[in-house]
Amino acid sequence: MEIEKYKIEEHNQAASAAHKRAFDYISGEVKNAQAIIDKLAAFQVAIPSWALGTGGTRFGRFPGGGEPRSLEEKIEDIGLLHKLNQSSGAISLHIPWDIPKNASHIKALAAQHGIRFDAMNSNTFQDQPDQQHSYKFGSLQHVKKEVRQQAIDHNIEVINYGRELGSDSLTVWLSDGSCFPGQLNFRQAFQHTLSGLQEIYAALPSDWKMFVEYKAFEPNFYSTTVGDWGQSLLYASKLGPKAYTLVDLGHHHPNVNIEQIVSLLLMEGKLGGFHFNDSKYGDDDLTVGAIKPYQLFLIFNELVEGMDARGMDHATGLGWMIDASHNVKDPLEDLLQSVEAIMISYAQALMVDRKKLQEAQESNDVAAAQEVLQQAFRTDVRALVAEARLRAGGALNPLGVYRAEKVREHLIKERGLKTVATGL
Repeated sequence: MEIEKYKIEEHNQAASAAHKRAFDYISGEVKNAQAIIDKLAAFQVAIPSWALGTGGTRFGRFPGGGEPRSLEEKIEDIGLLHKLNQSSGAISLHIPWDIPKNASHIKALAAQHGIRFDAMNSNTFQDQPDQQHSYKFGSLQHVKKEVRQQAIDHNIEVINYGRELGSDSLTVWLSDGSCFPGQLNFRQAFQHTLSGLQEIYAALPSDWKMFVEYKAFEPNFYSTTVGDWGQSLLYASKLGPKAYTLVDLGHHHPNVNIEQIVSLLLMEGKLGGFHFNDSKYGDDDLTVGAIKPYQLFLIFNELVEGMDARGMDHATGLGWMIDASHNVKDPLEDLLQSVEAIMISYAQALMVDRKKLQEAQESNDVAAAQEVLQQAFRTDVRALVAEARLRAGGALNPLGVYRAEKVREHLIKERGLKTVATGL
């Protein structure tokens, strides 16, 4: 489905008076408003191809209708999101869920929607119908060499697909681990995994990055072979300068200080990117900012400070991706809300008075430091985010336009009520 530009302009015109009042106020209160708007306009968040359909749990799945049935339809859906918010200009593919059968055609279609290809994602956490060996007891960690080789070959295949599409990074997430004590030799599992990653790393093009993602638990609940940021950093350090840690916000035990992890990884030059989501208990894959918005702001505060300290470009220095699963929401509405939450937290972090914060830290003025951060967090920056969208040609209220134009109803009419997105 396409939303015509004039339709967005009509909605913007209807909302322009209220927006102008809010924008005039906040731009008068924020000293660096124009600089923030410029940075927001440049900031893009990759949409994962697997998040465009309804997710589920081991107990069931409740599809909502109109889901994309092919990679082409997924690109069209992301194009629709990008047209509304002008901040979703990239797609992250999962192979073999979304194998591009004709790379030139897929590249051309993405270009029509203003979309580039972000990190490619391999899949050795489930068996595919045509594969020879099972990953039931792991992939790169497996005790059998032929299983490990199959996983290595798959990752290299994913790199080759990415090269055809113009991607420049590979994300490796492994479900490898153990469910019971004694099941696994930890050192041997680490060495097998490292050896496999080294072969994959050697196949990377010279300008590519490898992101080593970690996860504390699930599907294995006793041990995970890449279980936390320390283990990921260990792998990345041993692999070389093109290997980095990828942080998924949901891949931590409750109350872990993710902002400190981010700061230290940046300091070491080993933070590669993000999978944004939110959680209450574990890897819940909820809408970004829906549960812990202050934590999201604190993470962005460390990102801005750390990237500035290293002279990194905010828009291109790291991989910015969403990784979510939508069990009860319209996936496209959820993604619009997630991108909005990311942009708001980023804008708030850009507002932090760095000079005052540093002075408070160096004088051990704890109350003053808290005030600096909370002053930025409590500032309503939605008008700045909306202004950045408006200037880029997007909608003042993307979700409002989406609903007013009855997008989901149109998608159901075009694709059918009982559709299942590929890979789900």
